[in-house]
Amino acid sequence: MKPDPPPPAEPRVTVVGVGADGWPGVPERLRRLILDADAVLGGRRHLAMLPESAGQRREAWPSPLREGLPSLFASLEGASVVALASGDPLVSGVGTTLIDLLGADAVRVEPAVSSVALARARMGWSAERSAVVTLVGRDPRLLSRELAPGHRVLVLSSDGDTPDAVAALLVGAGYGATRMTVLGDLGTDTESRLQATARDWLTDPPGTVPALHVLALELVGPPAYGMVAGLSDDAFEHDGQLTKRDLRASALARLAPAPGQHLWDVGAGAGSVGIEWMRAHPTCTATAVEADTERAARIGRNAGRLGVPGLRVVTGRAPDALVALPSPDAVFIGGGATRPGVLETCLRVLRSGGRLVVHGVTLETEQLIADAYRSHGGELTRIAVETAAPIGAFTGWTPARTVTQWFLEVES
Repeated sequence: MKPDPPPPAEPRVTVVGVGADGWPGVPERLRRLILDADAVLGGRRHLAMLPESAGQRREAWPSPLREGLPSLFASLEGASVVALASGDPLVSGVGTTLIDLLGADAVRVEPAVSSVALARARMGWSAERSAVVTLVGRDPRLLSRELAPGHRVLVLSSDGDTPDAVAALLVGAGYGATRMTVLGDLGTDTESRLQATARDWLTDPPGTVPALHVLALELVGPPAYGMVAGLSDDAFEHDGQLTKRDLRASALARLAPAPGQHLWDVGAGAGSVGIEWMRAHPTCTATAVEADTERAARIGRNAGRLGVPGLRVVTGRAPDALVALPSPDAVFIGGGATRPGVLETCLRVLRSGGRLVVHGVTLETEQLIADAYRSHGGELTRIAVETAAPIGAFTGWTPARTVTQWFLEVES
C-alpha cells in the first residue's frame, strides 16, 4: 500500500474578503479566525472595523505595497497571520499580490462576494457577455482597448474621480453617448445608483460619487479598432517610419503573441508592432527600443491612445539599449539590424520556443538575414504589396518597397 500523503501545510497567511457591510457581514467562523490570529494586516478602514483582541498585532499595509511586504513578513515569522481585503481578494486585490510574493501554498483565500459579482447582478449582465477592467491605481487609457459599440464593461474604479476621467476619455474617443452607471457601496444598506451619458456626465454630473463603487458602461460609439493584428496605418501617429499594415500583420502572425509573454520591438519607429502585440491580450507586455527621441515620444502617445499605456519605451540605440531589459519571448527587428551586435544579441537572448522576425528593405539588410537564414534556418520570405491608386483618369497599381522577412523559431 502506498503511504498516505502528508497533510497540506498550514498557510502562512489567510486572506479574508470583507464585504462593504464590514464586520457584521463576516461569517462567524472567519470572525473567530481573525480575532484568534497573532497578527492582522489590512487597510486602515478594515482594521478600524475590528473589535479589540488583547495582544494582537495589527499592521496597515505598507506604502509602496510590494516593496514593503518582504520586510513586514520577515517580522511576522512564526506568527499566525490574517490579511483583510475587500470582497474577493483575487479580483484586482491583495490576494494576488501575496500569492506572487509568498507562493500559492502559503496563502489561503476566503473570499466574500466580489464587487464584480454584485455589479453584474444589479445590472443583469452575464459574465460571458461583459468585460472587467481595473483602473485601481492604473492609467484610465487602459479602457481604450475595450471600446466597441454595444460592448458592456465593468470598471473597478480607483476613487470618486474615476468616472470623470472615464467620461472624458469616452467623449474624446467619440463615445459620448455611452451610458455610465455608478453602483455605489454594493452589498450595504446604503447602495446607490447614479446614471448619465458620458457627455452629460461632464456637463451635468448626476450626483456625488461614493468612494467605493463599480462603474458600468454600455458603450455607444463608432466602429472601433479590431483586436486582430493589422490596424489601419492611420491608427498610428508617425513620420513614415512605420511597419505598414500588411507587413505588420505578417510579422505578428509569426511572432504569435501569447498571454503573459514579452516582446522586444527593436528599432520601433511608431511602435506599431509592440502596440499590437500588447493589444492581443491584457497580460502581453512589450519594450519598444527607439533611438530617435521624437519617435520615442510618439510611441508613448500611440500606445496610450490605443489602450496599452503600459508599453515600455526605451530611448537608445541597440545593442547597447538592450542590456538589462526583461528577457523576451519574441523579438521584432524593424530597423537597425545591420548595426554590429544587434542581431547577435537578439538571437542570444531568445529562450526555447522564442520567435524572431527581422524585416529588411536594403541590400545590406537582405544580405545579413540571408546569411542568418543559411546559418540558423527558419523561414525567408519576400513580401511585395501593391495598392490601387489613380493614374490620371484611370486606376493603376502603386508598389511599396519589397520587404524581405526572416522568421526563426527557437526549437524547444
